[in-house]
Amino acid sequence: MTQNPPPVQTGRMPRQIPFIIANEGCERFSFYGMRNILTPFLISSLLLFLPEAERAGEAKHVFHTFVIGVYFFPLLGGWLADRFFGKYNTVLWLSLVYCAGHACLAAFENHLQGFYLGLFLIALGSGGIKPLVSSFVGDQFDHTNKHKAKLVFDAFYWIINFGSFFASLLMPIFLRDYGASVAFGIPGILMLVATLVFWSGRKKYVHVPPSPPNPHSFLNVAKSALLAKRSVDGREGRPGLAVASVGAVGAVVSLAMTPSWGFVIAACTALVLLLAFGGIGVALQLERARGLHPDDAVDGVRGVLRILIVFALVTPFWSLFDQKASTWIVQANSMMRPTLSLFGSEFRFEPAQMQALNPLLVMLLIPFNNIAVFPLLRKLGWEPTALRRMTAGIALSALSWVAIGTIQVVMDGGTPVSMAWQILPYALLTMGEVLVSATGLEFAYSQAPSSMKGVIMAFWSLAVTVGSLWVLIVNASVKNEAVLGHIANTGLGVMAFQMYFFAAFAFLAALVFGWYATRYRVVDNYRTEAAA
Repeated sequence: MTQNPPPVQTGRMPRQIPFIIANEGCERFSFYGMRNILTPFLISSLLLFLPEAERAGEAKHVFHTFVIGVYFFPLLGGWLADRFFGKYNTVLWLSLVYCAGHACLAAFENHLQGFYLGLFLIALGSGGIKPLVSSFVGDQFDHTNKHKAKLVFDAFYWIINFGSFFASLLMPIFLRDYGASVAFGIPGILMLVATLVFWSGRKKYVHVPPSPPNPHSFLNVAKSALLAKRSVDGREGRPGLAVASVGAVGAVVSLAMTPSWGFVIAACTALVLLLAFGGIGVALQLERARGLHPDDAVDGVRGVLRILIVFALVTPFWSLFDQKASTWIVQANSMMRPTLSLFGSEFRFEPAQMQALNPLLVMLLIPFNNIAVFPLLRKLGWEPTALRRMTAGIALSALSWVAIGTIQVVMDGGTPVSMAWQILPYALLTMGEVLVSATGLEFAYSQAPSSMKGVIMAFWSLAVTVGSLWVLIVNASVKNEAVLGHIANTGLGVMAFQMYFFAAFAFLAALVFGWYATRYRVVDNYRTEAAA
């Protein structure tokens, strides 16, 4: 019997991927180029009107407020893309806002309000496109070539760090030698290049259209669950849960509106509690939405709630990770700066340049893990699943803060310490980042229902906002006399105590995350149809 010839191989790498990867490399150079010099610029230039003792604390506050904005606006970008304009159009338009923000930083280096306007526009542009570019990568794959998606997500994360490495290495030098206008202007040029590259591939992309209004969307099902007075079988509902959620948020807002907390912490805390109490209320009453909505919609909401628990448990990692650009730079400012003899001249490292270690190690660790570590673990009978990798990553980030805290204790004791000692905590933190962040991008996309991939990726970014919220709360708490008295009784300095506190915070999160991971049921939500 003659067999039909094998079908044409359709599992090739999508030809549009290079445009997205190149766009991401340039955009990440622009973002990290400005972000990694933000704290030293604030301390040395923009905040000179403050007493010297207050500049570092205020710089950290401004930095983490900016980070909160960057990772909050993905909610807006995801909603606009999923419901109205699609991912491509939303990314393109917000990229232009992003470029305008860079222009403001370069033009208003000595103007506080103008500079902060630039930070706001960058937060809006960068944050708005953040969940969309990575999910746009996922849209280019289907079931015929999804096995190549992991390679692309790894390449995607690798190019992010390629851009970040050169930005971290070069921008502190430009800031020192040529001033803020040049140092902030160069990232703006790279962002313009990123926008043009992304636009150039417009005819090659797979465009998943925005979802039409859906009466059975996540929010509509959640609303039905919270407000339902009776379930289909006639049992009484508990609509008071929704009222209790709003009441709890209001109480926290009243408590948070104090001089030591301020509006940003209050608003973010209210949002976190609204999500937490609302999520608990929906989970408890979700079955009451059955009958009002199809079973697959109700089950989809339950699945999303389970994903959000995973995201919530990752927030302590982000509270540690993002402080390498604030707390760790403040520490490095008090350390001995190593010099390097190069072609007969002395090169002196700047504190902000230590951040170049992070992307350099990422570029080495991602291929090393894929080629050596993960295959070895599989041969030993231990499958490095996404959730297992993320558990280990959170624990490694905690170890990095034990190391950085120990360095601070030595410095507080009066012993001069070289910045080179930060290499160890940077290495541990980067190992954790590779296991958490790179894995989380793919995990978030694969677990999201098809109708809300942009939004679920936005929630992944929101976890970073909550991580910076923990930092702001801790920094505000150490201004309290009672807290300072307790720290003094430990025999540690304030900075060292905070470092060990964050380490313990992450260790606890790793334990809870590992426990929850054993109970999480992984699903596969890649597209089933082939791309046209």
